[in-house]
Amino acid sequence: MPFLLCPYLGSQVELTDERMNHIAERHPDMLPRFYEFIAGTLENPDCVRRSLRCSDARLFARWYDSIPGGKYVVVVVITERQERTRHWIVTAYRTRNLTTGEIEWTRN
Repeated sequence: MPFLLCPYLGSQVELTDERMNHIAERHPDMLPRFYEFIAGTLENPDCVRRSLRCSDARLFARWYDSIPGGKYVVVVVITERQERTRHWIVTAYRTRNLTTGEIEWTRN
């Protein structure tokens, strides 16, 4: 199970095999081809939004000109606070427009 660095959270983020399978099935354009964009989005996002659907979820987004036609990669991270804080990726996808979520942080 890979762990990806996320400086914004000050932690590593889990990407379980089950979630990788989910992304590959639901968003087949993402894996394995754009795995490095998932990591890059967590390492250096353009913006971070709070999910409107789930209070424990953040949407990390980064624009990539290198994706044909230019697109955002969005990585949805759940934060669980139990004995220890756990951050894990629930899904990742590509989109032309960011439409949901309350802006928590944006790059200047």
